[in-house]
Amino acid sequence: MKQKSARLAAKENSMNVLFFLCGIVTVAFVLCICVYLILSGVPAIGKIGFSDFFLGKVWKPTATTVEPSYGILPFILTSLCGTAGAVILGVPIGLLTAVFLAKVAPPRLADLIRTAVQLLAGIPSVVYGLVGMIVLVPAIQRMFDLSSGATLLAAIVVLAIMILPSIINVSETALRAVPKDYEDASLALGATELETYFRVTVPAAKSGIATAVVLGVGRAIGEAMAIIMVSGNVPNMPKLGPVRFMTTAIASEMSYAPVGSLQREALFSIGLVLFLFIMLINVLLNAVIKKER
Repeated sequence: MKQKSARLAAKENSMNVLFFLCGIVTVAFVLCICVYLILSGVPAIGKIGFSDFFLGKVWKPTATTVEPSYGILPFILTSLCGTAGAVILGVPIGLLTAVFLAKVAPPRLADLIRTAVQLLAGIPSVVYGLVGMIVLVPAIQRMFDLSSGATLLAAIVVLAIMILPSIINVSETALRAVPKDYEDASLALGATELETYFRVTVPAAKSGIATAVVLGVGRAIGEAMAIIMVSGNVPNMPKLGPVRFMTTAIASEMSYAPVGSLQREALFSIGLVLFLFIMLINVLLNAVIKKER
């Protein structure tokens, strides 16, 4: 018995050490990425100038007849507008779908829709971009009589579709975790089922729904491949026309920016700004969850 207990204790200690090492590796990866982006991106901001970099409206790093410009304000505003539009469009649809799957839909129909949502989550982003480029872009071009349908609106629609699986899956899990007693008490007081779902169940699952929204925001603000195919990839201020996101700026120019050039360093600075945005989103998520608890 003593030998068996000793073996079990040794096995448990070894597993604890393994879990600790896995956690340390994860933290180390995040710190390495953060340090690398800071070391690669901050010098370019110093060379360009803080105001010229963040408030500049012109991005022409390869200009030869005039002084090169490295203003990323159009990228920042476009990314914020695109992400906000995707959230405004996608969150209501995703939340209503989650309520339907968790509380209203018959089991067979719920399983069918849930399978479709899971398949939607597994589709590569390039396929979203391809379908958007073939179907959505020409439709927007005809609808608004534009020279090109590759616009901010097309990017918003594609992003809204792409964030739906994250919002639906996490929100449904949060709704199912609400104790049944809450709903029974509401129904006993005379509330209808729909009133119970939206006035009792949804508020009780606020922290989980907030997690779903923030995950969707992170997916939207970090997407590149699909957006570069439907947004036009032109460094304009946000408008109903071709635009460029921070992610698409990095993806489209990093491959041909000369090593050691200011253009390449500026692209690393854009990556640093994007990384800080995502970190801010995670901080806000943790603040919301702690407040709800």
